[in-house]
Amino acid sequence: MRDTRRFSRHESRTPRGQSVVEIALVTPLLLMLLVGTIEIGRYAYYSIEASSAARAGVQYGAQSLAYSKDLAGITQAAQKDAPEVPAMDVSAANQCACSNSPANLVGCPARDCTPGHGVVFLKVDTKANIRPLFRLPGLSLSFAARGQAIMRVTQ
Repeated sequence: MRDTRRFSRHESRTPRGQSVVEIALVTPLLLMLLVGTIEIGRYAYYSIEASSAARAGVQYGAQSLAYSKDLAGITQAAQKDAPEVPAMDVSAANQCACSNSPANLVGCPARDCTPGHGVVFLKVDTKANIRPLFRLPGLSLSFAARGQAIMRVTQ
């Protein structure tokens, strides 16, 4: 038997047009994935920097009770650790506990700690508002990268 089917002039034996349509449909999706990956990477980077800056600030302040009250020095130590993070807010607060139960924070200065004694902790919080590189629908105009560190103050 002989195949009697005939191809019209508009039918093609190779799917060239189909490939162009597929690329046209998939390219925007791939670009959105690329942009999303870049933004997630930036957010992770700035979050790590904010956490590292909080650790640097708490290390400075935990040297002594006098340094734990030096907010300018704590802020400077945190900002020097992360100079590429724009406009980072730094806050610090002393917290007290008893040496026999350091998990239970009490008011400063710690009283009624028998048989233990009062212990001072320094808590440093950092926050930086980061603007995305690309304006995407559904995303906010900025996102917050935060860091926190707590360390016992040397007494």
